[in-house]
Order: sequence, then structure tokens, then C-alpha cells
Amino acid sequence: MLSTKPVGRGASARKYDLLTALGAFALAQGKYDQRRALRLITLITARYNWARDELAVGQREIARLWSVDERTVKREMALLRAKGWLVVKRQGARGRVTQYGLGIDRILIDSEPNWACVGSDFEVRMGQGDMPPAVVPLPVRGTVAAPDVSAGTEWALARAVLHAEDAGTYASWIAALERVDRAGGRLTLRAPSRFHAAYVQTHLERRVLAACQDIDAEVAEVRIAT
Repeated sequence: MLSTKPVGRGASARKYDLLTALGAFALAQGKYDQRRALRLITLITARYNWARDELAVGQREIARLWSVDERTVKREMALLRAKGWLVVKRQGARGRVTQYGLGIDRILIDSEPNWACVGSDFEVRMGQGDMPPAVVPLPVRGTVAAPDVSAGTEWALARAVLHAEDAGTYASWIAALERVDRAGGRLTLRAPSRFHAAYVQTHLERRVLAACQDIDAEVAEVRIAT
């Protein structure tokens, strides 16, 4: 499989191969996935630093590049993280934008079924490199299915972000949390037991709140009920 570090000798060809794989995948999907992949391809082409595996661009600049508003940027970047195509390397803070890296392993896994659409030479080329042709296992304990985001609520999307960040913790503590209601800036979730709720409230509250605020900045508090 294509090397996950497209730098050094032959790097230019590997970069084009990765973008080709993304494009071939996108063209086989519906219009929403096509548009999301096109946005990522444009962002990579315009602003991604291949040598440092770094994408550090503010939401306002991305919104201008994509011709959308910043709310759309926030949602789309969250979905790209949930898919594993973007990985947070350094969380943004006051005066500093979030720094991302490309989830190249995940992009290759997702796009592999469409390599044949490019041609047999492309399939052969993508099967060469430092990595074996087998599917790269995700770094999780056991198999953890990605959450369903079709509901479109802030919690559905935040769950996907948390799954992408740490699938093991997601499976143990996050997956069982159910959305109860939303009152202003307070989001209420239900845990299956008092112990479960206490653990999440004590150890994971900040992480859960940060994921929710990535999706909807108006979320000010996450309450865990039983």
C-alpha cells in the first residue's frame, strides 16, 4: 500500500496518488460525500504542508476557500475528523488555530475499493511501498463500530468525533450515553448506571464538552443523568 509519509524520493507521485484515490472515491459517492471530499482535496492542495504533515488554517479562511459560512466549516471539519481523514495534532486555543494531520491510513482504506476505477497500473502502484497490502488495523481494543451520524444532532456528531479520537474510550464509556434533551446551552445525556455517570462526569466531562462545542459552540454544559 502507498506509504503513509509522502515525503522524500518519489514523494510528488505519492501525493498525486493520494489525491487521485480521494477523487476516485468521491466520484463513486452521492453528492454530499462528493462535496465533502472535494472540500478536503481543495484544502489539502491549497494549505497542507506535506513535509510536516500539518494543516493549520483558521475557520474563517477555510470558510472563504469553500464559499460557506463558519458554522458549515465547523460541521464539515468535525465530520472529516469523525471519518478519520483528519487527525487533531494540537488543539486550538486563544490566538492559535487547531493543527491537523492527514489520516492517510484511513483515506487509503476507505478509497481502496475504487482504485480499480483508475486502472490496473494504479492498483499495482498503490500496492507498493513501505506498508503491506493488508488493511491497516485501527488502534483500538477489539472492533468498535463508528456511530451513526444520520440523526444530525449535536450529540450524534460529537459521538463521531469522540470515536475518531479514541475508539477504546468511546466503546467503554461514550457509546452507552444517550441524548435526553437540550435546554439552551445545557445538553443532558443519560448513562446506564450511577457509576457510569459518575465516571464520565469525573474523568471525561471536559473531553465530552469540548467535542460538543466543536459541533455547536452554544453548548455550555453537559449534564450526565441516570
